[in-house]
Amino acid sequence: MPGVGTSIGHAVRILVTNDDGVHAPGILALRQAVDHLGDVFVIAPDANRSAIARGITIHDPLVVDDVQMADGFAAHAVGGTPVDCVRLGALGLIGDPPDVVVSGANLGLNLGDDVTYSGTVAAALEGVMLGIPAIAVSQDALGGGSGPGPEYDFRAVTAFAAKLVPLACEETFPRHVIFNVNGPGVPPADLAGARVTRLGRRVYDDSLVLEGTRGTSRHFRIYGEPMSHDMQPGTDLSAIDDNLLSVTPLHFDLTDLEGMDRMARWELDEMLRSVAGVS
Repeated sequence: MPGVGTSIGHAVRILVTNDDGVHAPGILALRQAVDHLGDVFVIAPDANRSAIARGITIHDPLVVDDVQMADGFAAHAVGGTPVDCVRLGALGLIGDPPDVVVSGANLGLNLGDDVTYSGTVAAALEGVMLGIPAIAVSQDALGGGSGPGPEYDFRAVTAFAAKLVPLACEETFPRHVIFNVNGPGVPPADLAGARVTRLGRRVYDDSLVLEGTRGTSRHFRIYGEPMSHDMQPGTDLSAIDDNLLSVTPLHFDLTDLEGMDRMARWELDEMLRSVAGVS
């Protein structure tokens, strides 16, 4: 059935995807949360594709298998990236294009600078690149835990995302913006509320560690140290610290407009002539 309050004249077509893989618990929780809003389709990677950002598959055919999720729901498993999944949905794998893309729920947060690495956010951005409104959804482990066997409670963040779907389908919702939704690692009863936020800044403490050698090959690790962040109010990172659900509007326009104004004063034609011998 159509989402309440939407301006779409047919049942809302919702594409659910992720980067953790079609059988991850987060995508199951998210799909179940939006099931009642319209016609739901799942196209997701066949395995974990975390931190692949906006990678696409161009040298090999995309393999698509029909699979069942844990509750028996029919889904498409793709031997490609989250962006590939959205493009498949937009180009006809599910018939007509979707009206909205919902990506997640990611196993772990996508905050601050991390959004540039995130396959979850990349899938949503691909939606807006194609003119389809989109929502990215991520959830911290309970207690902020990590390592083997972290536990997640997706109830609040997926229910909240479901509330956003009808809003995203309104004609007045900007088609170049995604909602990046992150839930702190607490049960729903312990949430302090929700906040509209801006992106914060991560502080990475990576180091180059030689883990071993094999013949002429050296094996290095550079990622994995605990991250911190700048303690700035109003950011998505500070909201999570305060046990608030964070909603950050993101867009894809990376152009530095102020920088263009500064560069307009440069003698670009003269610079070109000096390096290229243009008369």
